[in-house]
Amino acid sequence: MRVPFMKMSGSGNDFILIDHREPFLEEDRLKDFIQKVCQRRVSVGADGLILIERSKKADFKWRFYNADGSEAEMCGNGGRCAARFAYLKGIAGPSLKFETLAGILSAQVDGKKVKLEMTKPFGLKLDETVRIDGEKEVFSFINTGVPHAVLFREDLEKLDIVKIGRAIRRHSFFAPAGTNVNFVRVEKGNPLSVRTYERGVEDETLACGTGVVASALIAAFKGLVKSPVSVKSRGGEALSVHFEIEGKEVKKVFFEGDVHFVYEAEMWEEAYQ
Repeated sequence: MRVPFMKMSGSGNDFILIDHREPFLEEDRLKDFIQKVCQRRVSVGADGLILIERSKKADFKWRFYNADGSEAEMCGNGGRCAARFAYLKGIAGPSLKFETLAGILSAQVDGKKVKLEMTKPFGLKLDETVRIDGEKEVFSFINTGVPHAVLFREDLEKLDIVKIGRAIRRHSFFAPAGTNVNFVRVEKGNPLSVRTYERGVEDETLACGTGVVASALIAAFKGLVKSPVSVKSRGGEALSVHFEIEGKEVKKVFFEGDVHFVYEAEMWEEAYQ
């Protein structure tokens, strides 16, 4: 069976998107399929895979999977890709809503630029500490659809993101689900630079939308920035985060940036056997 798909990228975070409104992938083989097609160099390769399905509550429903086959509640860059995919495929208009495990999201598509309204963040914790290899690490935490730890570091270029990120991601403080880990630096003029270790990918990625949003919100709660915030990810693109905060509560938050349509094709059985 050949599987039609579209490859898209949001800030260097790349995804395989499949129109699954008429289901054809076998549920019991789905995890294995995702793990195989997301492998780089031997298959299509991607940070994650998105199935677009029918919804009774919104324009469509998505099912989002990390490259390891685990299903996640939310992904900011994936959400922006899903919105543009739905618009390009005629599934929805430029103003749309879609159903996720984290709730119903809304988005606005304007050419390549997509502005996504995120679900309401929760679980804010500021300046907590854990010990990693005997050293104290100070972090803050917020769930922006998925859990994110945020650490402010000046030495972003020298950090062993994978080693430190993996240790924090699997720390007992975040058990049993674990967490994504963001390393943040405030630049001159108050934009942010962010590097992210992503749970599920189990590596540093070029960008993480929910991580960008988490980093901007934590920086705002600490009094370091104000809305809107420009955030530069490892992929080099500057993303915009808009938000409204009252006290320790986030009223609204939007995430905006370009989405790139890379190519559309069919994968042969050899891609996932």
